[in-house]
Amino acid sequence: MPGLTSLWINRGPIVTPDINHRRATFVLGRIDEILSWERSREQEKDVRFVELGEYLCEVRAKQYWRLERLQSFDEFLEKRFPESRRKAYYLMTIHEHLGQVSKRQLQEIGWSKATELVKVARRDGETFDCATWLHRARETPKEDFKYAVERHLTGKESEPWEIIYFKLYKSQLPVVEKAIETAGLMLGTDKSRGYCLEMICADLLAGANLQKDRT
Repeated sequence: MPGLTSLWINRGPIVTPDINHRRATFVLGRIDEILSWERSREQEKDVRFVELGEYLCEVRAKQYWRLERLQSFDEFLEKRFPESRRKAYYLMTIHEHLGQVSKRQLQEIGWSKATELVKVARRDGETFDCATWLHRARETPKEDFKYAVERHLTGKESEPWEIIYFKLYKSQLPVVEKAIETAGLMLGTDKSRGYCLEMICADLLAGANLQKDRT
């Protein structure tokens, strides 16, 4: 505990930055516009995640949240991301660690793969082979790419796995995507889509067994 206290003492006075009100109002408005756009176009939400992460970093660095009489950046995130602040921090991490990657390239691979790419960039530092990993991200299905990153970070294979293919009609896809996304929010967005689907199925089986026991 004394060590933690000394860290705070040595930091010196906290300097509150002056706020450019015109710029702050613009950035806050853009964040609200993007979030509103995401909600109305759920299937296309990957497109503007790069821009959103950049703006969120600016809000944190320059304390634009003070314009709304909030007490902290976390309170700002809680207001904008009521379901989970974790995604906001993921988006900010992408902006902070993948600055050498163009917005267009990040949009091509999507925010989920970009989050995995951040892990490699952080681990490899100056030796990060950006071009090779971007190619992998573009050419590899999401789950395969996740396992490739895991192998790179740990140096070993994870639990044996296999890819299962089945057809969905376009009218069914939004329901399935929403169910997996909801499971992710409940279980933690660091869980794979395969794990989320497994938990949805397990919940269905548990309910079916419960009904069977009652009859």
